[in-house]
Amino acid sequence: MSEIAYSAQDSLVAIMISISISDETIRTSELLTIEQIVDHLPVFADYDADRIRGVAQTVFDLLEDEDGLDALFGILRGSLPDRLHETAYALACDVAAADGILLQTELRLLEEIRHEFNIDRLHAAAIERGARARHMR
Repeated sequence: MSEIAYSAQDSLVAIMISISISDETIRTSELLTIEQIVDHLPVFADYDADRIRGVAQTVFDLLEDEDGLDALFGILRGSLPDRLHETAYALACDVAAADGILLQTELRLLEEIRHEFNIDRLHAAAIERGARARHMR
């Protein structure tokens, strides 16, 4: 990610990919959720979906490193405007909830995202509740 300029949309994709791989298993439901989000949300209206593969590979490479999460957040802080921080958290929650199972690793990463992007706890709770309601079985 550091070699090329990343757009805000690339950063949102990176967050969704990172939450998907946080439990070391990329589930089909999570991939489908990412695809649907990119295909339908206005923030991705002019996004080239062909970029997803490259963004995903960079996230995989970064998270293999011991300090990879810190590096990823450093990149995201530089490319994701403040106005999209809650959006990023909402998308991460949707991907995490997509398979109906929230594992400790996903919960920890969501907590890191909240912290890194200074998401107010009350706003985070509302976002989390919305994701849970959307993905209820």
